[in-house]
Amino acid sequence: MITQQIRSEIATAMKARDTIRLNTLRGAVTAFTNELVAKGRKPTEELEDAEAVAVLKRLARQRKDSMEQFEKGGRPELAEKESQELKIIEAYLPQGVSRADIERVAKVKKDELGVTDATGIGKLTGAVMKEFAGTADGNEVKEIVVYLFTS
Repeated sequence: MITQQIRSEIATAMKARDTIRLNTLRGAVTAFTNELVAKGRKPTEELEDAEAVAVLKRLARQRKDSMEQFEKGGRPELAEKESQELKIIEAYLPQGVSRADIERVAKVKKDELGVTDATGIGKLTGAVMKEFAGTADGNEVKEIVVYLFTS
């Protein structure tokens, strides 16, 4: 289970004195506990892998947003820290779907749904996202779907 793996790697990070890894993993465990409490479960329980992945995706998205804000604000050192944390979090996420796979499915779904103009972008995006069941990046799917109508 992902939560057990992260908990065991906290000890490894402590021994290695890897503070960024240690703080990132501790933050993930805290997010897991918060998720349990928010769902009305005991904090001593463990999240299922699918729930843990959802929490990790949310943490990754937060890091990406923070990196963007720090870069806009002229704080490259803080953006770099967020980037390092993102790499640690992404190591626990399942491998994403390739751009070519998204394009292939989007073209098939476009034909299946009979979408012929830009008014069906939302419908097509939703169908493609459903096909990949959360393994595809939503922004990338949207970009590809929009590209299908502009090319």
